[in-house]
Amino acid sequence: MTGAHDAAPSDGFDRLRRRVLWAMPTGLFVVGSRAGERRNLMTANWVVQVATSPKLVAVGVERDSVTRGLIGDGGGFSVSILARSDRGLVRRFVKPVREVALDGAGRATALQGEPVVEVADGLPVLAAAVGWLACAVREVHEWAPGADGGPASHVLVVGEVVAAGETDRLGAPVGTEDAVLTMGDTRMNYGG
Repeated sequence: MTGAHDAAPSDGFDRLRRRVLWAMPTGLFVVGSRAGERRNLMTANWVVQVATSPKLVAVGVERDSVTRGLIGDGGGFSVSILARSDRGLVRRFVKPVREVALDGAGRATALQGEPVVEVADGLPVLAAAVGWLACAVREVHEWAPGADGGPASHVLVVGEVVAAGETDRLGAPVGTEDAVLTMGDTRMNYGG
C-alpha cells in the first residue's frame, strides 16, 4: 500500500487524495429546487440517506449556487433518481436552468427541454426518473473556515422525505441499463 501523510498538502499528495476521493462510489442524481416562480434542476452526486427515523436525506450543494438559494428560500428540494440508460440527462443540468416551459395553470412541464412533473409544493422532478423524493428542509450545515481560512465550498442540506414516487424500473439489477445511475457509469467526476 502506498500513500502520503503530509500535514501540508503537496502536489503529489493532492493528486493522490483526489484519486482516492474520486474512487469512492456515489450515485448521480438531479436535485430540484423552487422558490416562487423560479425553478432549477442541478446534477449532484453527494446525495445520501442519513437517518431512518425520521427519513432524512442529505445533499451537498455549492455554497453560492442557484440551487442553494432556491432551497433556502423555498424550504425544500427534490431528488430525481435516474437509470443508467438516461445518463445523458445529467449533463443538461450542470449549469442553472434557463428554459422553463409552463402549462396553462403555471405548472412546469419542461426544464431545459426535458419533461418534468411538479411534486410536493411544486418541486420539479424529471419525468424520466425511475424514482424520486421530495424533502422539506430540516437543517443546513455550514462549516467554519478551513485551514486555508476560506469557507467550505459546499453546505450540507438535510431534508425530511415528505413524498416519493417510483416506476417499475426502480430496482433493476445492477449492470443493466435500467439500473440506478452512478458516477461510475459516466466519464464525469466531481470532488476531490
